[in-house]
Amino acid sequence: MSNCLRKETLSFIIDGCNPLAETGRSKLQNQRAVLNQQILRAVRMRAGAENLLRYVATNNNKVREQVLLELSFVNSDLQILKEELEGLNISVEVYQNTEETFSIPLVPLGLKETKEVDFTLPLKDFILEHYSEDSSEYEDEIADLMDLRQACRTPSRDEAGIEMLISYFLQLGYVENRFFPPTRHMGVLFTWYDSFTGVPVCQQNLLLEKASILFNIGALYTQIGTRCNRQTQAGLENAVDAFQRAAGVLSYLKETFTHTPSYDMSPAMLNVLVKMMLAQAQECVFEQIGLPGIRNEFFTLVKMTQEVAKVGEVYMLVNTAMNQEPVKENIPYSWSKLAQIKSDHYKALAHYFIATILCDHELQSGDDEDQQEKALSQLYDYMPEGLMVLTVLKDKVQRKQLGKAHLRKAIVYHEEALRVCGLCKKLRNIDVLQEVLTAAHKRSLLKYAQQETEDDFLSLIQAPDILPKTEHRIETITPQFSKVKVKDFFHRLGPLTVFSAKQRWTAPRTIRIHLEAGELGFSLKGGSPVQIYCLDPVCSAASMGLKEGDYIVSVGDVDCKWLGVNEVLEKFKSVGEQPIEIEVISCQDTAASMHSKSATYSVGMQKTYSLICLAMEDDKIDQTKKAPLKLPFLSWGTKNRQKAASTLCLPSAVAGSSQIKKKLSPFTLLNTESSLY
Repeated sequence: MSNCLRKETLSFIIDGCNPLAETGRSKLQNQRAVLNQQILRAVRMRAGAENLLRYVATNNNKVREQVLLELSFVNSDLQILKEELEGLNISVEVYQNTEETFSIPLVPLGLKETKEVDFTLPLKDFILEHYSEDSSEYEDEIADLMDLRQACRTPSRDEAGIEMLISYFLQLGYVENRFFPPTRHMGVLFTWYDSFTGVPVCQQNLLLEKASILFNIGALYTQIGTRCNRQTQAGLENAVDAFQRAAGVLSYLKETFTHTPSYDMSPAMLNVLVKMMLAQAQECVFEQIGLPGIRNEFFTLVKMTQEVAKVGEVYMLVNTAMNQEPVKENIPYSWSKLAQIKSDHYKALAHYFIATILCDHELQSGDDEDQQEKALSQLYDYMPEGLMVLTVLKDKVQRKQLGKAHLRKAIVYHEEALRVCGLCKKLRNIDVLQEVLTAAHKRSLLKYAQQETEDDFLSLIQAPDILPKTEHRIETITPQFSKVKVKDFFHRLGPLTVFSAKQRWTAPRTIRIHLEAGELGFSLKGGSPVQIYCLDPVCSAASMGLKEGDYIVSVGDVDCKWLGVNEVLEKFKSVGEQPIEIEVISCQDTAASMHSKSATYSVGMQKTYSLICLAMEDDKIDQTKKAPLKLPFLSWGTKNRQKAASTLCLPSAVAGSSQIKKKLSPFTLLNTESSLY
């Protein structure tokens, strides 16, 4: 790598990240890292106690009681640590915009923490062994890769931080194709901590690294969204865009990496997170519509009623998803309650708006009855028994009765939101949330008090549900990784289509070429690098060991891996009749594929994932049975829920599977064979 490129890379890293900055967000991440270490120690203690209970204390009652007591203490300690981690996940004030605001806080995702990784020895050894090059010449490239990874642990909360994470993700595509062969492990151990439980997952497969970086890209988008100023149109537009992009990245992660070893990246959890981000985008859309002010006008209020009902509906779906197994046990409790609060709050606003329509807007002689009837009928799936839309519009008594029924329902929803907020310790400490809920509740009470009360005991009308509708469709935005341009750090190794970890090469051989009557004795073909073609078996080059199909990697002292046919011929012509030395390599037959083993050490909380080794299990059940064609690495089933918290799993791939050669790029492994295990 040139010094210029290295300086640009280092400058980009420094500008994109400052791990020593004493910001509220960096302090939260530091606290998260400390909690992760404490959880790891506690989980190891629990695993040891469980093993002691299983193998040692089976016959000794005294020892058994002591171990059970210790296990109870460790589980209590783990629960406390988990609650502390949940407290960090609900520390939403730190991520909000610093401007004075009167809005319900939005929820960001915390970044996944990781341990440092040293690529130096594994990559240098592989360069020497596989590519037969002096690995000391690639120390700068390896250092750049490690610097970029280190910077990605604390990205800046802006587009530069997103670009840096995407750059590293794309760089991993190059690294995977160049240094991680499918037949063996490189000895590089990647450790990432679960964002919700703090439980570490250690694995030698680079796909865990790629999946975790994708999760952090989505998480960083959520932090950018919560940071936007929601008191301006531009700020709300940016927030909507950020949450849609976050949902797109998380959805891409769910679809691309189908089997993941940690809770936060499981398909069920990612599905909930995508729903939550889209709900927050829908909430920002409603705030954007109401930012200029909501006019007390019939058709404006009809539109606002449907929009806010849509927000209440999507948060209801989020709350329902959060309370389903297996997500329920690991999603922060306060997140679930906040989704319920928002659902009730926005449903209450919908009933308040429609009550305002009925109570404040009597049908006048100049009004368009048909238009008002059509608009109002779109709000209901059904009308209360004995009522018709047009009759309600014309009859003052019926309008007042139905309007008050909606106000009563709004007050019920407001009171439920306040009750749930009061039950959650972490939410009742968020002042702005309490203020917004209380103000909305008082407004509905005041509106209800302004209405005539003499007919309250005679009215039995129940307010019907409101049909949600939005004119602003919220969808995920698929990540466009191709917009971020990156250069392969290890570009000097040669074109990736040829010089990859999947293809094996002989060590470079030096051939001394003598021109015979101005002829080389062979032709050249191909792109970069060029290949020997139509070799004359009696020429001097053939006698020195040149073979048909060899690749030329250097001519004289000039590296030719990236040169085409014409450029290489120019090198030959430039020396005239003088002999010249070239270096060539030959492609070796790929050895029979070894069984692909992926060892993952995952220590979990109670009711954690079980890592199932189907090949080993099948051998125990029936030695004569064939291995299935595709072995799932993880299982959501309850069959192994009672097993130990940590399991070492080494599934075997199908032997003799054919490998199809493809053009390699950073995206080669994104859409095929993309399960983490």
